[in-house]
Amino acid sequence: MITPDRTMLVLLAAGRSLRFGDDDKLAVDFLGQPLAMHVVTALEGASFLDRVAITSGTALDFEARGYRVIANPAPEAGLSGSVRLGVAAAQAAGASTMLVVLADMPRVTLAHVLRLLDACNGDDAVVASSDGSRACPPAVFAAGRFAALAEATGDEGGRAMIRAGIHIITSPEELIDIDTPEDLARLRGLNNEAITPRSC
Repeated sequence: MITPDRTMLVLLAAGRSLRFGDDDKLAVDFLGQPLAMHVVTALEGASFLDRVAITSGTALDFEARGYRVIANPAPEAGLSGSVRLGVAAAQAAGASTMLVVLADMPRVTLAHVLRLLDACNGDDAVVASSDGSRACPPAVFAAGRFAALAEATGDEGGRAMIRAGIHIITSPEELIDIDTPEDLARLRGLNNEAITPRSC
C-alpha cells in the first residue's frame, strides 16, 4: 500500500488533440468548468507529495490549482515525452510512486485513485485502471519502473507495463476519455440521463 504523500501526481495535459479540431479541448466547457479541471477538482482533497501538470498549448492555469507546470516542447513526439518529464519530476522529488492521470478523463474519482494506491505493493508494481476489458490510466508506477518509463518512445508511454500490471476495475463511465467532439456529446448525454428525474 502506498499513500498519497509518497506519490507524485502527474497530470498529462500536453496532447495535440488533433481529433478534437481547432478548439483547446481541455478548456471546453463541461458542466460549468473546463473539461480538464474536473479531474483536478476530484483529486484536490488528497495530500500528494507534489503535483505537476505536463502541458503544451493550453491556456488553462494549473498553477492556480496547486500544480507545478512543466512544458512539453515536443508533443508531436507522442505521449512518452510527457511521461519522461513526469518521471524526471518524480525522481527529483524522491517519490516512491508516480500516479499518471489524463486531463481529458473528467469522471475519474479520488476513491478510485486511492484504490489504485492501496493495491500498489513493491518497488516494481504497476497498478492500472480497467473497465473489465481494457487497461488504461489512471495508473500508478512504483519507483522501480521509472527507468524503463524514461526509455519509452512514441505513444507507448508505459502502455505495455499497464497491460501487464495489476488491474483495478471500475465503471466504464468513470474511465471515459474525450478525444473527439462526439465523445464529449456522448458524455453530456450520459450526464443528462443521470440527472433527469424518472417517474415511478
